[in-house]
Amino acid sequence: MQECFLLNNQQHVGLQKLSALSATSHSFLGPIKKYKFIQDDTSGESTLVCSSFRIIESLDLTCAVGQLVYETLRSHHGVYHTGCGCLLFLAGAWSRAALECLQKGIPVAHIMSAMSEGMDVCAEVCRKCAIPAESIHSVMVEPITEATAHQIDGKTLNIRERRKLKLSRHFFQDSTQLPPTRQPEFDVPQIAKGLHHGSDISMKLAIEAFRILSDNRASTFDISKVLTCMLPALPEHHSTVVQGCIVLLAVEQALIARRLEEQHLNVALIMGDLSDSYRHLGFTRPKGLQRISDGVASSSREEEWIEAVVSLLVKLQVKLILISGRACENVIQRCCRHQILIVEKLKPSVLMILADSTRAIPVTYPTQLGKDCIGTGAKVTLWKEISSPEGKSTAAVNICSGGDIRLVTVVITGCVQGKLPILEDQFWASAFRLHNALKDGSVLPGAGHTEILCVHHLLKVVTNDQRSKRNPYTNVVLHLMADGLIDYISTVLMNTGRFSKVEARTIISQQVQNYREHPDMLLGVAQLLHLEGGATSPEERAHLDVYDNLSVKLEAWRKALDLVFLVLQTDAEIVTGVAPETDAKQQT
Repeated sequence: MQECFLLNNQQHVGLQKLSALSATSHSFLGPIKKYKFIQDDTSGESTLVCSSFRIIESLDLTCAVGQLVYETLRSHHGVYHTGCGCLLFLAGAWSRAALECLQKGIPVAHIMSAMSEGMDVCAEVCRKCAIPAESIHSVMVEPITEATAHQIDGKTLNIRERRKLKLSRHFFQDSTQLPPTRQPEFDVPQIAKGLHHGSDISMKLAIEAFRILSDNRASTFDISKVLTCMLPALPEHHSTVVQGCIVLLAVEQALIARRLEEQHLNVALIMGDLSDSYRHLGFTRPKGLQRISDGVASSSREEEWIEAVVSLLVKLQVKLILISGRACENVIQRCCRHQILIVEKLKPSVLMILADSTRAIPVTYPTQLGKDCIGTGAKVTLWKEISSPEGKSTAAVNICSGGDIRLVTVVITGCVQGKLPILEDQFWASAFRLHNALKDGSVLPGAGHTEILCVHHLLKVVTNDQRSKRNPYTNVVLHLMADGLIDYISTVLMNTGRFSKVEARTIISQQVQNYREHPDMLLGVAQLLHLEGGATSPEERAHLDVYDNLSVKLEAWRKALDLVFLVLQTDAEIVTGVAPETDAKQQT
């Protein structure tokens, strides 16, 4: 799918491309999820997407900036599964700020220095307004602002001190420790309620997964013990959470599962692919070795390998093989004849959990299997049979062990096949928001609260004229950074469909002004929309508390600025042939 961006002929094309790419993220911001079809002009095939990462992933990005954006988003998505839209939007907004600075004649080194100072200001705001997770409970109804975040009533410990304690591993060198016998008490449903960001069903599934894994006692959410299974042909409201490992099997595999149902099975675990050509990561072939063979010899070698593997499995009485990779079709067919069930593409973390519960030892190659490696007590239970419109049937089975296995599967259902991956993404985004909130031990005021506070403090620096003697351009740059944050919040507000972009910017600018005069009256996007509807009582606004993840937001902002800096420096060296550091010395 080809990229198509209209660029002018001015210098610093990289920054222009970054700004153009970021425009793809605008419609995905906010709690109202919008869908887009991405069509391949060559094949005519289309893909349904509903996130910034997926749309960038679907584009054929051939330019260096496009590849850089994709790799940055892929890295962030792989760790956090949320925040890519914010990252991409701010990368574009701050790249436009950098372009405007260049047009004003500000040297690259001074732009980067001032933007780094602006990021430090924003990071400090996040640290100060972070809300301890244990202070969030069902009766909290007051609006969350920087001024009130420290005043929320706590049962035994001052909120300021608790926040300092909870965030010490991130930001403070604080010797004070919580009593070793005291565990933080989190109102997880209330925290999750403020973190669903428009994906209410997905967050309910995440809460249920947490409940099953922790029995509501733990203060952490171990998502390595959670997996998903997409089940087509059922309405979305049939999505559920099941203890164990639910997997979909083809017709032949389902028949074997039905025969093995409720038996206590010997199980083998393989980390990698189940094929004769598979070699583990890091394997290097001997140098200078050449193999000359025809197709018949290669086929014969594969047949010999399959025969040896199947014979070994039969000898060890293995009835279930779980692998993290893929199995070649010939191995699957041969194992089917011996009533051996193969389950592919399981997460390594799932294999390790099953290894603990069955006493199996994972191996890289099936030829390494021995009696000591085989686990016992595995069970396969038919969970649900599915019939497709074409008349083909498949089955979802639950793989578990006789013990109390700490593993859950979120079964995601939907009648539209193309929408299932989107629903899966939304679940993982919700699960990771809850996971990171409990891991951080604190959350940020959401719905634009934190961004407005950052705008206020950036403009406060500008108003106070706190310029560095080495950088006389700080005020200009910080003002443009603040404008990028205003653009972000107003875009979220515009995407609700209630306001135009001009109206949204006016409302947000007014909120920034109001905060200067009345810090306790700061409202976010959710509250602004609710006020428009006419309901203003604290009880009615209680359910409007929205939170963001501290670590995710800071990381997204930093990655956005890193993108701008890298493109800015590269552009500068291409245009001028001089490194920014050298150029700065020449300016002084």
